[in-house]
Amino acid sequence: MDLAFLTQALFALGTIVLVFAFAASVGHAVLLANGRRALAAAAGAASAFVAGPVKPAWAGVATGSFVQTRVATAAAGPADFAAPSPLSRAARWLTAIAFGILVGSMVVRAVIVGRGPWGNLFEFSEAFATSILFGYLVLSRRYPIQSIAFIPVGVSLTLALYASSLPHDINALVPALQNPPLLTIHVGLAMLAYGIFATSFAAGVAYLVQGREDRFAWLPSHRVLDQVAYRAVIIGFPIFATMIILGSWWASIAWSRYWGWDPKETAALVTWLVYAIYLHARNQRAWAGRPAALLLVVGFAMVLVTYSGSLWFTGLHAYSGL
Repeated sequence: MDLAFLTQALFALGTIVLVFAFAASVGHAVLLANGRRALAAAAGAASAFVAGPVKPAWAGVATGSFVQTRVATAAAGPADFAAPSPLSRAARWLTAIAFGILVGSMVVRAVIVGRGPWGNLFEFSEAFATSILFGYLVLSRRYPIQSIAFIPVGVSLTLALYASSLPHDINALVPALQNPPLLTIHVGLAMLAYGIFATSFAAGVAYLVQGREDRFAWLPSHRVLDQVAYRAVIIGFPIFATMIILGSWWASIAWSRYWGWDPKETAALVTWLVYAIYLHARNQRAWAGRPAALLLVVGFAMVLVTYSGSLWFTGLHAYSGL
């Protein structure tokens, strides 16, 4: 079988599976929300028959949520303790399968081009979508965040669908990019950091909706969301910083200067600064909580600007292939 056909077939198949993974993730969130509301109503009715004082009990150390009864814990507690359902398991497996298929597509393309498969906007969009799935799958193994899976999976699907509209022909790279080792490492680090930041974005959005009061029982508690976001940035930030340093070295090789305030370089620097401010702000009383979560949204908006900057601004990084 022709390898060029194989890589495209795998990409198309991975995108289709990703559609089903997104649908299952949305379905899981909807059923979880509806189930928690119905259970809360039932618990409210049942509490009328409970006599005597009720001793408070800790729902769990992971979230720190405090509830009055075991019934209330099941009814109104955070979704961190929801037992896996067939739909939630299907969503996770479909997400993992989509990730594996997209990785296979990228590996085949890497064999064809003899470098990291992210030399134009199509390749990088596919890699970006795949890295988001990777970041979510890794963090979701440690933190109970499947109820917000539809956010990172939805962003990944959007990127995959956008990539499917781009030219996917395999062409020679522009002279500045003809450095396979640096291209593979530099852009690969960017791809990895972007994907991890996407999960921090999902946690930040959910935190803004949840609030410190834990408004919605089907969402993870605000403490879990804060921990997920912080852990994602702690992992992604040094990766992104290393990417900028390697990019500066590569610029000195390709363009005989380390930094030239090219639009993409500037956007990357602003992105790095936003996440640096977040890491500082999260530990300040006045900025902790909602302001820090807003910084995560701004940070990922800057990630998207950095990713697509060559489409809107002229500069030396205009190598999208469009």
